[in-house]
Amino acid sequence: MSSDHVLDTPADNLTEQVEGDSKKQELPAVPDMDPSEDTGFTVKIQAPGTEPTDFQVSPLAMVQEIKQVLMDREETCRRTCFSLQLNGVTLDNFTHLRSIPGLQEGSILRVVEEPYTFREVRIHLRHIRDLLKSLDLTDGYNGVEGSSPSFLSCVTEECLEENSKPKRKGEGLKQMSCSPPDHILPGSKERLLVPLLPHTNSGKSSGCLKVLTMSSWNPPPGNRKMHGDLMYFNVVTMEDRHFSITASSRGFYVNQSTTSSFNPKPANPSVLSHALLDLLGHISPVFKKNFSALLKKRGSTHPFERIATPFQVFSWTAPALDHTMDCVRAEDVSSFRLGYEEHVPALARDWNEELQTTRELPRKTVTDRLMRDRAVFKANSDFVSTATRGAMAVVDGNVMPINPSEEPRQQMFIWSNTFFSLGFDVRDQYRDLGGEAAAHAAPLLDLNGVRAYWAVDQEGLFLFGTVVIDYSGYRVTAQTIVPGILERDQEQSVVYGSIDFGKTVVSDDRYLELLDKPSKKLRVQRHLVLNKDDTAVELCSSVEHKGIVGNDGRPYILDLLFTFPPDLNFLPVEGEDLDPVCLHLGFPKLHPHRLVCLRQELIDAFVKHRYQIFMENISKSTEHDREIAKAVGTSAIKSDPITTPQLPSNTVTPQDQGTEHHSLKNVPVNNIQQGSSIKHVFSSLGDAFDIHFNPNVFCAGVRFPKESTEDIQKQKQQLKEAAVFLISNQMPAFMKSCLAHTSMPTDGVTLTEALHQHGINIRYLGTVLEYTEKIPQKERLDHVYRIALCELITRCAKHLFKTYLLAVEPSALSASVSHFLNCFLGSFADAGVIQQNDKLASRRRSRRRQSHASVGGAVTSWSNLTPTDLWGAIRAEAQEYFHYSLPCGSIEEAVDKCRLQRITLLREIAIKTGFQILLREYHFDSEDKTVFTEDDILNIFPVVKHISPRSSDALYLLRCGQSRVQQGCLKEGCELINQALGLFTNVYGALHQDVCICLRLLGRIHYILGDYAEALSHQQRAVLISERVLGLEHPNTIQEYKHLGLYCFAGGQSMTALRLLYRARYLMLLVCGDDHPEMALLDSKIGLVLHSMMACDLSLKFLEDALVLTSKYQGPSSLKLAQSHHLLAKVHESKGDFRAALMHEKERYGIYRKQAGEAHEKTQASSEYLKHLTHQAVILQKTMNWIYKTGSDTNIPPFNLNSPSRVWIMEQLNLVTGIVLIPLSNRDLEKLRTDAQKTSQLTQNDVQSMEDLQGAV
Repeated sequence: MSSDHVLDTPADNLTEQVEGDSKKQELPAVPDMDPSEDTGFTVKIQAPGTEPTDFQVSPLAMVQEIKQVLMDREETCRRTCFSLQLNGVTLDNFTHLRSIPGLQEGSILRVVEEPYTFREVRIHLRHIRDLLKSLDLTDGYNGVEGSSPSFLSCVTEECLEENSKPKRKGEGLKQMSCSPPDHILPGSKERLLVPLLPHTNSGKSSGCLKVLTMSSWNPPPGNRKMHGDLMYFNVVTMEDRHFSITASSRGFYVNQSTTSSFNPKPANPSVLSHALLDLLGHISPVFKKNFSALLKKRGSTHPFERIATPFQVFSWTAPALDHTMDCVRAEDVSSFRLGYEEHVPALARDWNEELQTTRELPRKTVTDRLMRDRAVFKANSDFVSTATRGAMAVVDGNVMPINPSEEPRQQMFIWSNTFFSLGFDVRDQYRDLGGEAAAHAAPLLDLNGVRAYWAVDQEGLFLFGTVVIDYSGYRVTAQTIVPGILERDQEQSVVYGSIDFGKTVVSDDRYLELLDKPSKKLRVQRHLVLNKDDTAVELCSSVEHKGIVGNDGRPYILDLLFTFPPDLNFLPVEGEDLDPVCLHLGFPKLHPHRLVCLRQELIDAFVKHRYQIFMENISKSTEHDREIAKAVGTSAIKSDPITTPQLPSNTVTPQDQGTEHHSLKNVPVNNIQQGSSIKHVFSSLGDAFDIHFNPNVFCAGVRFPKESTEDIQKQKQQLKEAAVFLISNQMPAFMKSCLAHTSMPTDGVTLTEALHQHGINIRYLGTVLEYTEKIPQKERLDHVYRIALCELITRCAKHLFKTYLLAVEPSALSASVSHFLNCFLGSFADAGVIQQNDKLASRRRSRRRQSHASVGGAVTSWSNLTPTDLWGAIRAEAQEYFHYSLPCGSIEEAVDKCRLQRITLLREIAIKTGFQILLREYHFDSEDKTVFTEDDILNIFPVVKHISPRSSDALYLLRCGQSRVQQGCLKEGCELINQALGLFTNVYGALHQDVCICLRLLGRIHYILGDYAEALSHQQRAVLISERVLGLEHPNTIQEYKHLGLYCFAGGQSMTALRLLYRARYLMLLVCGDDHPEMALLDSKIGLVLHSMMACDLSLKFLEDALVLTSKYQGPSSLKLAQSHHLLAKVHESKGDFRAALMHEKERYGIYRKQAGEAHEKTQASSEYLKHLTHQAVILQKTMNWIYKTGSDTNIPPFNLNSPSRVWIMEQLNLVTGIVLIPLSNRDLEKLRTDAQKTSQLTQNDVQSMEDLQGAV
């Protein structure tokens, strides 16, 4: 039965639910997908002077994307200024292939060289620069051009070909010792930073050119323009020869100009080349040789290592980099024209129009939605990039404010058609809500509201493009500019909502209609409020939401910071008492600001929990009614089995049962007649179960009509119930998930994600720590406690660092950051200010930073900060913000008493604040000198928060595939996930986290099916994407490395597998240390791989460490502990130490007998193995006795210590990983491989075309 007969079932409230999901109870492929629309075909590409080559294309691709792929291929990368022609007709770059008449299987597309323009010359130069620097990681470390480093190929020291054949067992054993570096071994206390970025020789290739730079003779004079001259530039070859080159409409040639004389005539002998690379190869033999070598080495790298990421990733550490001459980089800086925006208004893109136009694209069919998702994602990622660059320019003082006469904290800016504002309390707007603290929090809350409404995707309702950037101590909000909004007063513009905090409220029927669907999805109650003239006004949102109709006629909604209802646990309200459960824990607590809202995940969980109680009440009726209610509940709850999470297993507290939702008191159970139709039952239940929240009930200044008094009281009670639900249900549910290891946070990011998934705000971090300290299983949550404590400390330090930086002059940034780090992490008692290397006298001070020197009032003079002051301020901030009393008052106590790692604290604070440090080993324990110098601070990057649009249809297919796999239908699941992968790649490009998820799942499925080559192929790409998109040491990257190590071992590449697992262990040590349940699994895998190589002593080190961790985090009677004992017994047997083997196997036997009983097969197997060990031990003892007795070992047969079989090692690895293998026939495997390759071919040709199609303009 379709769930859309049920009114507002919990399943309907999912933010990521795809449109129409509720109508699809079964999970086939998307019903309106036309397979022919995305079926790839082969065309032939013929470049000048070459034979035609086959080229696999997708009908959804654009001509421009084919050109981008050709520009990346080694044989055609020299050209940029060309067109593609079909039967003599030039194809438009932005036409989709499916729209080209006559283009079919086998068609020949000819590459035709075109005349250059000034724009095309710039594109050509940029392309050459990118080719020459394609193996250089400098851009990745500098965080520009979508570059980010990846070290998979360096870690493995060999290229893992995607279609590589499994290698023979033991191959490569002689090339490398099994033993890792000492800092990776269990028990090592060294936490080194340098191995994070392994040394690579790829970027140290021989140089091709010394200098390529713009000539001072630019631009060409008028008479030379008449001859086709477009640009001049200078070249210095590796042979130290100087050339002046002319870029003309026909191509490139060497002219006779020098640095002192202008002679644009061609040099003798004259050579005209359409591609500059051909000309450079002609005039410089060294360039020709070295560039060919560079192209060859570039071709050996994976394309994922080169293409740009859609959102810039910033590295928190980098090696010392050489700053080289770069004409393209220099031109980019000058072309921004910062400070001269009034002269180039036509050059900026209209971001608002782009974002809104893409959202208006048709969405009826899957193909329509795919094109729309792609356009929306591209426009949004471009806007985020521009907004980030603009915010940095604003903070650096390079943009003129639109209100220069006002004080700096009140200034606003417009750059590149984007509006920028600073996160300060301008004109006391947030005076009653918390002042500066509220002003700082408001942009993120607004962004969360935009994200929620964006996910609902209401047709006809428009949102501002919004990006929040934290940079150098400032919080900057970047927003698109609605046409006409700057030309009118806000009072004249607003047609819905309030501009004076609820005193004057206006409404509009058009907005009520547009907000109807979002309000239901977001559980917002439609309600009445009183205007200042006591007339009732209907709203279905917070009064703070403002509706503005722009000059373009589009209705916009803005100021969405009160999208979700308030959190009464942190919002004391006079005359309102919370539930005794909350009061017992000290709630309500006073927060620095009053902008405290519940998370959407909590609202969803609360509604589902209430729905469960509601259905339980229904089930207490007569037998017939119970059957009807059961049918209703099954239909409603199972409407979306993939996206609907399992209901909390916690029992309802007595307070919950006593204060059930008011709608339950009037459930018309007795009115349901036995002969009632299902339709009437649904109608009755829908009317009875209706949970929506009024976001205005506790807003000061908002008044309600008298007839709403009863409903307002019910709404207040409902908010109190939601507050106690968070404490009594979600907090225990989070702890339970951590104990069961279904949630296994590794660092601050993953901890925050886990809390948010349970609807717990980060302000509850102190409560989480207190709960962890008091729980009986405290030891098993030790890792959660340490990660949460580290997160709390670094968040407090971040709050202080923000205020600290505002008082610092730009010239002292590196010295001040290093001083802050010395006070935070160093043991040197006298962490004085380090002398700056640049000793320049200056009387001028940054006006903006000077004006903010006293903002917050915490640290006004950065040079006077001491470690005692900083840690005292951190403890005070922890108490004020998180209401938690820190158990440590210095870095030494944090390390010794709380067992935190300084390197982990350094990583967390660097990621949170955006500074980049030099890659070297830092001696934190030094008591006679400071740890950091100003030369260790390389850069400060922005921390960017933004919306990430997702492909709805691809997500749906992914969830369908996951569901099929969980049901055991691996073939169907693999096919659906392959389809999702194709759609994701088409929308995002190759580098995206959703693509990574698909590849990981496909790798896992192929591994389960025994197709190790395909598993390796998919998992290799997953590792590369995770490194590029999430970061080198992100917890997800660590998981990907572990999976790849397993698949490599299964494919016969034992040494490669060991390198990968060692890399994963090093990253774990860096991120969270060795005391973590995930480390037990990793050490077990490493121990098994070493055991297969008969490196028994080394294997024992890892397996013994795994045993200790398993015992701690799984408990003394865990079956996993029994497994760990068994692994150790097998290694000891291989060594011939039967006494130790017997001891461990007896432990295993005892656990199985206690947990499963004597008759269980595992217990019996353990008993048999004990007998085997005992027999072996007796034989060994008799042999030893004979030797002692006779003093001779002659005539004694050699004692045979067998190495473990590969089959047994694989079985144990799968047990540790939690994988069950499913044998398939070769025919089935071949079919799956063919289907996967077909999908891969459709997307592989798109991989190279992910660069900004308009960025070259």
